[in-house]
Amino acid sequence: MKDTFNVRDSLEVNGRRYAYASLAKFGERFDLKRLPYSMKILLENLLRHEDGVNVTDKEILAVAHWDAKAEPDTEIAFMPARVLLQDFTGVPCVVDLAAMRDAVVKLGGDATQINPLAPAELVIDHSVQVDTYDSPAAVDRNVEIEFERNHQRYSFLRWGQKAFNNFKVVPPRTGIVHQVNLEHLARVVFTAEKDGQLWAYPDTVFGTDSHTTMINGVGVLGWGVGGIEAEAAMLGQASSMLIPQVVGFRLTGKLSEGVTATDLVLTVTQMLRKLGVVGKFVEFFGPGLKHLALADRATIGNMAPEYGATCGIFPVDQEAINYLRLSGRDEAQIALVEAYAKAQGLWHDENTPQPEFSTTLELDLADVRPSLAGPKRPQDRVLLEGVAQSFHDAVGPLTANRKAGGGSAQVTKDGQSFTLKDGSVVIAAITSCTNTSNPAVMLGAGLLAKKAAAKGLRAKPWVKTSIGPGSLVVTDYFEKTGLLKELEKVGFYIVGYGCTTCIGNSGPLPAEISQGIAQGDLAVASVLSGNRNFEGRVHPEVKMNYLASPPLVVAYALAGTLDIDLTRDPIGTGSDGQPVYLKDIWPTNQEISDTIAGAISPAMFTKNYADVFKGDSRWNQIASPDGALYQWEDSTYIKNPPYFDGMTMELGQVDDIHGARVLGLFGDSITTDHISPAGSIKKDSPAGRYLISKGVDPKDFNSYGSRRGNDDVMVRGTFANIRIKNLMLNGVEGGYTLHVPSGEQMAIYDAAMKYKAEGTPLVVIAGKEYGTGSSRDWAAKGTLLLGVKAVIAESFERIHRSNLVGMGVLPLQFKHGENAQSLGLTGKESIEILGLQGGESKEARVIATTADGSKKEFAVHVMLLTPKEREFFRHGGILQYVLRQLAGRKAA
Repeated sequence: MKDTFNVRDSLEVNGRRYAYASLAKFGERFDLKRLPYSMKILLENLLRHEDGVNVTDKEILAVAHWDAKAEPDTEIAFMPARVLLQDFTGVPCVVDLAAMRDAVVKLGGDATQINPLAPAELVIDHSVQVDTYDSPAAVDRNVEIEFERNHQRYSFLRWGQKAFNNFKVVPPRTGIVHQVNLEHLARVVFTAEKDGQLWAYPDTVFGTDSHTTMINGVGVLGWGVGGIEAEAAMLGQASSMLIPQVVGFRLTGKLSEGVTATDLVLTVTQMLRKLGVVGKFVEFFGPGLKHLALADRATIGNMAPEYGATCGIFPVDQEAINYLRLSGRDEAQIALVEAYAKAQGLWHDENTPQPEFSTTLELDLADVRPSLAGPKRPQDRVLLEGVAQSFHDAVGPLTANRKAGGGSAQVTKDGQSFTLKDGSVVIAAITSCTNTSNPAVMLGAGLLAKKAAAKGLRAKPWVKTSIGPGSLVVTDYFEKTGLLKELEKVGFYIVGYGCTTCIGNSGPLPAEISQGIAQGDLAVASVLSGNRNFEGRVHPEVKMNYLASPPLVVAYALAGTLDIDLTRDPIGTGSDGQPVYLKDIWPTNQEISDTIAGAISPAMFTKNYADVFKGDSRWNQIASPDGALYQWEDSTYIKNPPYFDGMTMELGQVDDIHGARVLGLFGDSITTDHISPAGSIKKDSPAGRYLISKGVDPKDFNSYGSRRGNDDVMVRGTFANIRIKNLMLNGVEGGYTLHVPSGEQMAIYDAAMKYKAEGTPLVVIAGKEYGTGSSRDWAAKGTLLLGVKAVIAESFERIHRSNLVGMGVLPLQFKHGENAQSLGLTGKESIEILGLQGGESKEARVIATTADGSKKEFAVHVMLLTPKEREFFRHGGILQYVLRQLAGRKAA
């Protein structure tokens, strides 16, 4: 480490001495009071990693002299302290690391060179599905099915846990990755031995799930990255980023009676989406902070991807310290966090001066009102009294092409007969990290259920109900308060500890309900306490999805329909024959506070996390191979990927693209849910046909997410979302395209393979916000394996653009004001992309030639934003870059 600015210092806490890069010493020469909290974290990272090559005094000074109003144009190298994985995105990371071990050996290196250098922790939370519900046996039965389905994946992860240093796995049935991170894994201040000294520095994290930002609630800077970026960080590669703008969000006042943190975060999401914060940091400050519990802050941080920011961070203050103590952290660690934050000027209290921000928003918490968001985007907030109108506005287009006779269906289930209609709520799920980290809304749901049960109310028989707690601690405080039994009385049982419904693991609807939906061609709904409600995500048969607080999830399960104004209409009829209104059963803020006060203790956290990496008997009985190299088997779950096939030490050329065809022409807001394989696998899809050819019975297909370790399955599911619309076809939904030379409509995968056989490169053309959503690396990997060389869009989501670069797919952006429609592109043209200059050009020319020979020429921005990204691209991707570096080091 260089120390140009003489910032090395030491700090003694509880008799232990820590080396650190002192911002106070640096601040003797530069005014750091003007820097936001998050910018100070970046500055410390650069000071500590200064080496004169990857980090120089130039980058350090650029952060010190940060111009809040300037457009980002200065590259810095950021190195997180650790990497956080969940199993859907983590399995392909470990698969890639295993494949890299094979590849580095072929290039003359040593397999053990491929090891996480930064600590990496994987939490298995995405694999449990809601197969069984409305039963006390549901949680155990769902876990049994999870282990049966995922035996091969879990065996592979157990191998990885043994084979790789610095890699730990949190087994299934523990909780949601982000809540486990918040409650246990996060250090807030990290410590590590380096050159014989014990160093202290801010805990920073890259996570392979976009909601990694939940940890921002406790002052930890971290955000979601693609699996390829995470792998690079694990292998010691800093991430290139532009010094961001920082948006200040000032909070004043306090939440009113009956308003939840969910209502607050939906309001914040709508405000920030309207402002536009893609690629920016958001930092919360102001007198309102003292009225926000840590769990409320985590709720707001969690949804940073929904409002589009890189992070949504809160500072370290007394509330953070209180939470660390409540969650059972070691007292020595808590003392270090407080002492370090104060020594570094990272501590926040009422005397902290307001820093400079690029722009500022303000919200009086008292102005927040009960809300939901839907029917298909988290930023589309709807006031509670407006939900019925929102449903009516949405249902028209969804049923416009319905045949006569549809619109309702008579259903008999478990001896009960009822009518299903448009707007019937068929899924009500308390799920996802957004809210299951928050005792106020979870216990609020329990109190509402208690009052509803006392009046004789229960969930309607057509509603599939579930609770997927974020951690075992939630169950402990539900049981301690007696509220779990109350939730069960109205139909809500714990179904598992994981992401469940929010990621599409809602499981099958009862056969009678599915038949009724099909019979009436119904537009039915889900209400969930999650953070994502994109089309086709929650369940393929459910067309409208609304995000809501856990108490409102219970309320809509009791009502059974969206076609109701819960602020005025009765939610149901009590056992006394009298109408019951939401106001009759809604708990007061005081009731919730009193319940929390007596419910949660540090002992709950200490007990549940004492052996968090050990797992239960089911986990420990899974056999797994030994050895540094993985012994690949013929598995439909785990397969050696083709990324390194034929790779040599020679660098490839970045050539212009000639004679390409358009694989898909898409509109705005194409999410990674649209691109990446997700949800269930249909037996008549390319992936389904492939699995059947391998002898897999359709009942054992599992989900795309569970098969992310097999590229043969995943490439067949890329762009296969049931709701995606390729504008080359007239209104056709699903993963289809036009094979231009033949004029034949076919599945996108089938067309891509046909083009590949013809030697034709491919491009994708899209509108605004291409790639928003979860940080799914398979959205980029699948794009590459389909043969796509470039994506031309009006704008890109940050993570997906980075992932495309990391996989060697060229992101290109239309000039401002131009798009496929304004240029008259139909997708049937032949495409040339010229002037790339070996990847160095910032602009390229696109020539689109129609069948009659006429040409349309336009310029596009080349979205390789930093020198490091251009270097990665020349190598064919970030993993190839790392491999050549390691193999070259060994050869030298």
